Amino acid sequence: MTRAHRPRIRRIYEPAGADDGARVLVDRLWPRGLAKADAQVDEWPKSLTPSTELRRWYHAAEGDAYDEFRRRYEDELTRPEAAEALDRLRALAREGPLTLLTASKDPEHSHAAVLVHLLTG
Repeated sequence: MTRAHRPRIRRIYEPAGADDGARVLVDRLWPRGLAKADAQVDEWPKSLTPSTELRRWYHAAEGDAYDEFRRRYEDELTRPEAAEALDRLRALAREGPLTLLTASKDPEHSHAAVLVHLLTG
């Protein structure tokens, strides 16, 4: 079995790196102010992104809600379309470098970090 590369998280507003490998946008909404031609996105699996309801809940939550967000998001990822998209990310990580792109201002406390955790187990 081929060992998977550890996915990295990069803000979509940062320039693409030569070692990014597959660049996958993991946000539901297209990032503001960024032309699609400039983003260098290889895939955009919207079924993998947190639901609108969960996203709104997390942004409106007071205090440290990340652990609860993570639990709810992991539950959402068990849905068939999301699970299939997650399997696709696993395949990309086995093939070579994988960069998860997000517009989040705090990528380490975002859905992208949950995805990296699930991909690296």
